[in-house]
Amino acid sequence: GALLGVALGLGANRLLAAVDSYKVEILLTLAVVMGGYALALALHVSGPIAIVVAGMLIGTLGRRHAMTARSRARLDEFWELVDEIMSAVLFVMVGLELLRLEFDRTFAWAAALAVPAVLAARYASVGVGALLPGLRAEFPPRVVALLTWGGVRGSISVALALALPAGPPRDAIITVTYVVVLFSILVQGLTLARALRLLSSNSVLSTK
Repeated sequence: GALLGVALGLGANRLLAAVDSYKVEILLTLAVVMGGYALALALHVSGPIAIVVAGMLIGTLGRRHAMTARSRARLDEFWELVDEIMSAVLFVMVGLELLRLEFDRTFAWAAALAVPAVLAARYASVGVGALLPGLRAEFPPRVVALLTWGGVRGSISVALALALPAGPPRDAIITVTYVVVLFSILVQGLTLARALRLLSSNSVLSTK
């Protein structure tokens, strides 16, 4: 999926550099999303990963070298609108799916284990940055803990779970994902400001 995303992103950047019409450029990015996802499914690779990688290449190299300032502004407006629409649709689907979830003791145990596992994975991934020589100055004491607690999960996690094929494993994964996302939003999200104030009052965070 990642390799397919690289190919899609590089190909799209070449096409974007060859035109100077924001309407055509918007259609090209839309074609990458729709056609690239369909191609990923046909090749039996991860569609979300392919499109995310392609989007990263278009959003960095493409914006810098293949688009004019006018095109960048129009693209941003278009995809911000699409993001708002898709987020609204996704949360409606989340609510409808919640009505049919089945909770049992096994799922509860799995969810209870998944929450600390996700936090531990987040801590490990953020902690790697604090170990790199060029980034150490950007990580004052205890900021890794704050970034770990601030890693709120949401629509993408639920969307990936809902995209799984039908079957018993899908129901279990969706249920556990819902619990992790709810814990992330209700517990981590609602206490993040308090954690930030606590660390700031203790002069833990440094400002430039």
